[in-house]
Amino acid sequence: MTQRRRVIQTRSLEERMAEQATKLKEQANLLPPGAEREDLLKRARIAETGAHLSDWLRSPGLQPPN
Repeated sequence: MTQRRRVIQTRSLEERMAEQATKLKEQANLLPPGAEREDLLKRARIAETGAHLSDWLRSPGLQPPN
């Protein structure tokens, strides 16, 4: 049986996703308008949404009924 590789993350998931979104936007800005650029921008939006997800879940805005 093979051993599972364990990686200890030094940065939070939110930080890593925000960094990924920034890199994707930078790559998209270097490309001319087209499908590849739109794909990179879409992936960047998804990464930004993921980076903010835990903030939204922790927000006191929506609370379950008592």
